[in-house]
Amino acid sequence: MPKDTFYFSHDYNSRNDEKIKFLIRKHGMLGYGVFWAIIEDLYNNANALRTDCDGIAYDLRVHSEVVHSVLHEFGLFVFEGENFGSMSVQKRIDERDSKSKKASQNARKRWVSNVNDATAMPPHSDRNAIKERKGKEIKEIKEIIELPFVSKEFEKLWFSWKDYKKKQFKFTYRTTQSELATLKELLILSKGHEDIAIKIINQSMANGWKGLFNLKEDAKRTTNNQRKLNKHELDNLANYNYIHSTSYGAGDYDRIFGGENTQPEYYNI
Repeated sequence: MPKDTFYFSHDYNSRNDEKIKFLIRKHGMLGYGVFWAIIEDLYNNANALRTDCDGIAYDLRVHSEVVHSVLHEFGLFVFEGENFGSMSVQKRIDERDSKSKKASQNARKRWVSNVNDATAMPPHSDRNAIKERKGKEIKEIKEIIELPFVSKEFEKLWFSWKDYKKKQFKFTYRTTQSELATLKELLILSKGHEDIAIKIINQSMANGWKGLFNLKEDAKRTTNNQRKLNKHELDNLANYNYIHSTSYGAGDYDRIFGGENTQPEYYNI
C-alpha cells in the first residue's frame, strides 16, 4: 500500500440512515456502491466534483441514469454552480485539518524546546571534558532529528537539501547539534511558516547556494553567499558558540555590525 495513502471515516451504521435506505430501496447495492465511490472521489478532490453524470458513469461503469439519481434524488449532496459536494465530507475534512494543524503546532513547540536544549552552552565541567578529548576520534552518533514541520513534503525536501549539500559541496552535518542549528536558523528565516521554509530551501538549491537565505523578494543578498547579521541573529549566536567553538560578547557588536572606522563582518549562515 502506498506510503501517502489517506483514510476517511466510514460510519458502520451508515446503511441505517433514512436517505441511504431510500437509495438502496431503489437501486440496491449498486446504488450504495456508486454513492461510496463518489464519496471517495470527493475526498480526493477537496470535496468538489463537476456534475458530469456521463463522466462519472463511464468511470464507474454504470448507467448515467443511476448516477443522476444518486446525485439528485436522495438529498445526499449539495450543489453550487457546476460542482457538487457533501456536507458530511466537508465536516470530516475540517476535523482532519484541525487535528493536523494542532499536531503541527505541538510538534513545533516540542521541536523548539528540544533544539534549545541541544544547542545550549554546556556546563564548564563538560567543556573541560570536551577539551580533554580533543584530538581523539569521536564517532558520529546518528540520532533521529525531529523536524520543525511535520508534513511529508518538508521531510522529503529536507533530505533532498542534505543530499544536495553532500553532492554539491561534499558537506554533511557531523553532529546533531549542527543540523538542529541549521533547522533553527531556517525556522527564524521563515518566521515559522512552512511554505516560506520550503521556498527558502528550493531557492538555495535552484541558485546553487551553499547556505539558506531570506527570499529574494524579502531581502537583498550580498555577494559570495554572505549577508550582514542583524541584531536578532546576533542574539542567537550564543546557540552556535558550542558548535563552532566561538565566543561573542557585547564588545563584538561594533566589529560585527561596523562601528566608527570599521567595516561590518559578513557570515555564511
